[in-house]
Amino acid sequence: MTEETPGFEEKSDVPSGATPDDAAEAVDSKKEPTAPAGDASDQKSAGTAGLTAQLDQVRSALDERTADLQRLQAEYQNYRRRVERDRVTVKEIAVATLLSDLLPVLDDVGRARDHGELLGGFKSVAESLETVVAKMGLQQFGKEGEPFDPTIHEALMHSYAPDVTETTCVAILQPGYRIGERTIRPARVAVAEPQPGATPGSKEEKADEESGAPDEG
Repeated sequence: MTEETPGFEEKSDVPSGATPDDAAEAVDSKKEPTAPAGDASDQKSAGTAGLTAQLDQVRSALDERTADLQRLQAEYQNYRRRVERDRVTVKEIAVATLLSDLLPVLDDVGRARDHGELLGGFKSVAESLETVVAKMGLQQFGKEGEPFDPTIHEALMHSYAPDVTETTCVAILQPGYRIGERTIRPARVAVAEPQPGATPGSKEEKADEESGAPDEG
């Protein structure tokens, strides 16, 4: 008598008497269904499109922040230039105000020098003062014989002269002063204009007339 080992009997999904084709179909039915190739390609394209959209958003945000930074830098540079310009202007005004108050003293020094009274200790003090104001940028202007310019000259006396061809400063009554291009005080002058109706010739013609040289014929 033969003893049988107890256990589970494996049952086959293939019915008895089935053909080989039926067995193959039963095996294929146990396999998991695979996604079509077209679906995988679509998913990959969708993922790439999403990353591209995110990258575009990051680039757009970066461009905006860069533009904001450039605008802030330009505004800061303009602010610095404006502050520096205002600082220079305030300094020039302060220096001009101080030197304007010293002009009467400089006028007294000039008159004393013209009269030979700039002597001794007064001469040393006067020269030191002139040195200091020159270092601060003060410049004196106004000379006899120069053409009259109403932007830098103030005519206090007027006359006619036969030897001038244009309105000319014939005497400097009070020198003018400037700092750079800023005029602190115009030069106060006496001017002379050509005689009305006179048409003075050139210097060579005047010299010939005065010498009385005969014309060559």
